[in-house]
Parts: sequence; C-alpha cells; structure tokens
Amino acid sequence: MDKERVNLPLDEIPSAWYNVLADLPQPLPPPLHPGTGQPLKPADLAPIFPMALIEQEMSGQRWIEIPSAVRELYRIWRPTPLVRAVRLEKALKTTCRIYFKNESVSPAGSHKLNTALAQAYYNKQEGVRRLSTETGAGQWGSSMAFACQLFGLGCTIYMVKSSYHQKPYRRSMMHIWGAEVLPSPSTRTQAGRAILAEFPDTPGSLGIAISEAVEDAATHDDTKYTLGSVLNHVLLHQSVIGLETKKQLAIAGETPDILIGCVGGGSNFGGFCLPFLPDKLRHPEKMRLVAAEPSACPSLTKGVYAYDFGDTAKLTPLVKMFTLGHGFVPESIHAGGLRYHGTAPIIAQLVNLKVIEAQAYPQSHVFEAALQFARTEGFIPAPETSHAIAAAIVEAKRNHNKCIVFNYSGHGHFDMSAYDAHLAGDLEDYEHPAEKIAAALKDLPKVGA
Repeated sequence: MDKERVNLPLDEIPSAWYNVLADLPQPLPPPLHPGTGQPLKPADLAPIFPMALIEQEMSGQRWIEIPSAVRELYRIWRPTPLVRAVRLEKALKTTCRIYFKNESVSPAGSHKLNTALAQAYYNKQEGVRRLSTETGAGQWGSSMAFACQLFGLGCTIYMVKSSYHQKPYRRSMMHIWGAEVLPSPSTRTQAGRAILAEFPDTPGSLGIAISEAVEDAATHDDTKYTLGSVLNHVLLHQSVIGLETKKQLAIAGETPDILIGCVGGGSNFGGFCLPFLPDKLRHPEKMRLVAAEPSACPSLTKGVYAYDFGDTAKLTPLVKMFTLGHGFVPESIHAGGLRYHGTAPIIAQLVNLKVIEAQAYPQSHVFEAALQFARTEGFIPAPETSHAIAAAIVEAKRNHNKCIVFNYSGHGHFDMSAYDAHLAGDLEDYEHPAEKIAAALKDLPKVGA
C-alpha cells in the first residue's frame, strides 16, 4: 500500500448516508415556526423544500439509502483520497501523523457537491423547475449550479456581495453551469431592498442572502430553496466523507486521535466528524473532535446557545444553535464561507455538551498555515479549509505520536487575490468586538423554556 495515499475502489462508495440523529446523546430541541413559535410540522416546510428532504430532516433512521442516480454521479470524483502529509510532518518536526481527506477533487472544487447533487435530485423527482439558494465564498453556489445543470433545473444564486466582488471566477463557474448570480443584498427581493435602503454600503452576509433566497422560493410556485449547510439533511448527505475516511484509516492501520474540520454552518465538519461520533461517545478520552472557526465570526467560541432565526429577515424557522444574532454582519474576511452568524443545531448541541471543542483563529494565522501547507504538500487550500490546517498544525506542535486527521474541504484556486494580499502584508486581522456581538444578541427572539 502507498503509505502517503489511501484510495478506495469505486464500489466502496457508501451506499447509505449515516444519520447522526439516531445516536445523539440528547434529542435536538425542536425547530420552531417563525410566526407561531410552535414546534415545526412537515407541512410548514413544504413551501420551500420537497417532501423527501423534509422527511430526511426529521428522520431518526440511522441509515438512509443513497439513490442510485446520486451514487452514480458521486462516481465522477468519489471516493476521494486520504493523504498523509509527510512533508508537512517533516517541516513541523512532529512525531504526529497528519492525514487529510481531499474533498477538493470534486468538479466544483469542494465537499459541497455531496449534498448539492442529492438536493437537486429530490427536487427534480418532485417536479420542481428552479432552485434558489445563497452562497458565501461561492463553493456552495458553484456546486448547486453544476447539480442543477445535471438535473435540468434552473438555478438562481444570491452571492454575498463582498465575495461576489472578491471572487469573480467563482461567479464564472456558476455562469458556465447555467446559473443566474446576483450580489446580495439585491434589488430582486423585498428583503434585499429593505437592507439596501437602511445600509446601502453593506458587504452583505449569509443571513441576508438566505433571506433573499427563501423569499424567492416562497413567492414562486415552481421554485424551491436549497441550503448548503446547517440543516440536518445537509449533514446527512455529507456523511459520505466520514464514512469513506473510516474505511481508509482502517486500511492504513490507523485509529484517529484528533479529527478536525473548519466550521461556518457546519456541513463539512459534520460530514467528516459525525460518523465517528459513536466511537467518541464510547471512548470519550481516546478521541477529540475539533471545530476551527474564524475569530472574526466566532459563533461557537463567543456566541450564545439559544433559539434564533437562520436569516436576517426572520423568514426561516427558529432553531437552537450557537449564534451571534441574526442581525450580525461580520467583516469582509476572505473566508467568506465561514461568515455565518449561526451553526448547525447538531454541531451546536454537541459543542454545548462538550463532545466537540471549538477553536478560533485570526486571518493572518490561517494564511500562514495555508502557505506552510502549500509549500510542503503542494495543494493550495481555500481560506475556509485553512482554518482546519491551522488547527492541525497547532495540534501537531502540542502533541506527540498522535494521529491527526482533517478535512481538506476545498481548494483555493479562486482565492489568489487573498494570497497576494497576505504576501504583501495587506491582510488585516479582525476580532469582532464584544460590544458589537452583545448588540446583535439583544435582538434574539423570546422563546419559552
């Protein structure tokens, strides 16, 4: 066996997704209707999601079969390789063994396509003609554009304005695959117009873009909404990452000590780490699950665990999560995919229960880690992915003889301007002031115990 790369044959692509809801230490607090405050019913979600995804969102079934059409499309790039970073280990002079699961090899360049294909498939099955969605850095938007192209669906993408201008070639990918891309906030929706009237120079946020995409779907009968993170069914689809990783580590004769992923909403971290949760719960002292986030948008490390809206305009259901407040607008850091005020309820609960630990890193630290990785391993990581790399390097320096595995969630080929800025010394760190976080949290909805 190649000691640096562990591949799986095509027939080892998982045939079923793993649903962690079956194994959580406690049931998740129920999502609440944004108008009534009562627990959400499946019919409440029908205007924006197809019934198959609603059922998956609320299912407690441990294994859910992957449709053959979706599994066949996974074969375009799956299984993805598990690679040992031997040159990085040597540069760090560490006795730890560092592995990364390379999700950047998908056509869209990231893990996001795992759920984009599934969501497009289920919408097509139910006769939907167009999908609306938001995107931060553009990895989700490009994945959704490609998935819609494969299934013959229209696609409208509201891209956070700061990323829309920072990452023009992500827009180009979406256009190549036939999607319509709008900078958010836009004049297309009532939510966007309201934000622009009050804050004409806003850089935008994922919360605002979600509001626009949800409004678009809710006001067009032929359109449904898709989300690239946070929701239970998204983490479900992403479980293919962790399931493959478990098989690959077994082939390599390794048992992971530390598993790491970056976190914005939580999809790549959840897909990578949650299939290991039963092992973690059985032997809590033998495995650590580490979530790495930006200090400019520190939901897990400085947010509060409370019910909040998933969007700025208060159109989405209320979910209990770590949040900085639905009105929170982070600075225009280059890790646009991590600029989200909340977190997946599953991840949030496990952080609250101290099953998962969270760490926050400033932008300059993250880009230094990215450079060290690129200069040793060759791959140029996305700014989002670089948070996981930064955490892996920190852990490798702190520990001895540990097996450290992180999710390489996407490449940075469209982030060259950010790398140029860092190399020129023009990339500034930003730690969101406590008073601004406190101000955003004042508007949290009042929810009974």
